[in-house]
Amino acid sequence: MSKPHDEVWGNCLSVIKDNVSHQSFKTWFEPIKPISLKSNTLTIQVPSQFFYEWLEEHYITLLKKTIKKELGPNGSLEYSIIMDNSYNTPSKGQYSMKVPTTHRSAIRNPSVAMPVEVGGQRGIKNPFIIPGLKKVVVDSQLNPNYSFENFVEGECNRLARSAGFAVASKPGGTAFNPLLIYGSVGLGKTHLAHAIGIEIKNNHPNKTVLYVSSEKFTQQFIESVRNNSQNDFIHFYQMIDVLIIDDVQFFAGKEKTQDVFFHIFNHLHQTGKQLVLTSDKPPVEMQGIEQRLLSRFKWGLSADLQVPSLETRIAILQKKMYTEGIELPKDVVEYLAYSITTNIRELEGALISLIAQSSLNKKSITLELAKQMIDKFVKNTAREVSIDYIQKVVCDYFNLPIELLKSKTRKREVVQARQIAMYFAKQLTKASLASIGAHCGGKDHATVLHACKTVNNLMETDKRFKGYIQDLEKKIAIQ
Repeated sequence: MSKPHDEVWGNCLSVIKDNVSHQSFKTWFEPIKPISLKSNTLTIQVPSQFFYEWLEEHYITLLKKTIKKELGPNGSLEYSIIMDNSYNTPSKGQYSMKVPTTHRSAIRNPSVAMPVEVGGQRGIKNPFIIPGLKKVVVDSQLNPNYSFENFVEGECNRLARSAGFAVASKPGGTAFNPLLIYGSVGLGKTHLAHAIGIEIKNNHPNKTVLYVSSEKFTQQFIESVRNNSQNDFIHFYQMIDVLIIDDVQFFAGKEKTQDVFFHIFNHLHQTGKQLVLTSDKPPVEMQGIEQRLLSRFKWGLSADLQVPSLETRIAILQKKMYTEGIELPKDVVEYLAYSITTNIRELEGALISLIAQSSLNKKSITLELAKQMIDKFVKNTAREVSIDYIQKVVCDYFNLPIELLKSKTRKREVVQARQIAMYFAKQLTKASLASIGAHCGGKDHATVLHACKTVNNLMETDKRFKGYIQDLEKKIAIQ
């Protein structure tokens, strides 16, 4: 039998689930654990202060409503925040503060870094600093074009961007040390890493910030071994205030490089310096990296970058167009966003190629030109249109909002449009029946099969309906 606090929180989750996206629910509500219920106060456990602050900033209204619905007007929440007080302390420190749902309050981190005394002296002097090294001006290697201002925020990257911004405001002073940003190729990891560095330089001009790829780091280390100057190499990196390493997965299999980075990492972390890392996968999936290094990657926050939604892809194109000072027809922008779905780098590359084609051939930018260019640009993948694009064309043709097509409504005109979209998705994409159904409002594969049969039957018996299909074929097909 469920405990009262479990039951209350379970009821709250049922309401919350209907009011937030699936990804938001998984990220921000599934990790929460109900602890107790006393005197109309529900205590929930959250994994970090940042987690608490995010809930308070983005979901406080929803939390208030659900708590009051379950516990009445005097209901309140108490957050119990569990976090590591230090990287080398195995036990966890717990603290909590009652936060009524009628107001918001800040929770301070009780773990404050104190000066270390060594031999009676406050602070630690590094005996290995090379004379004059502190006077060297370090070029940060940051690309000024990769700023937060040019980084388009969406549901796919909101956590990583927010954590990056928090780090940029207080480098070394948040729980996100190291901050590990991971995701597939072309989703903006490098851009975000540069943006963090640029923002830190703006906020803290006296801090030494350095961006370096893992391959460059390895090359420099090999060079230092060749020149017998490993100490200089290590000491140089130990003086950096904010170290940004891109693509740490390429350290895999390089034992000596991992060993030297392990010592640099330890020194920087112990002295309150900030580390920002990027990778194509989370620590748990990295192969060929020593366990002691992987455990350190997990000390802070691992935030993933996901494939951008359609709205985010359109926003990225619009941002790029604004930056370049160009304008494109709305249908061309939408076509690009619908056609290239997995890679921001490819998306921006397609836009640049389209502009170049138009300029070199002295042709105006039209939907036809975009279709021809996309076919050459992405070659094999371009020949397969996306389900999203098919749905857009069908909805535009029948003058229906796309949300209606994905809804559960059984209105005849909507059902017919939905069946046509399923039919074209099966004909023109390699998507599974289950995937097509999921795109069309969570239908199962049997529904998709039925839709395809219905469309085929109607094409044979209804001339008007066959005309719809022929018109749509021309609009969807890539020339």
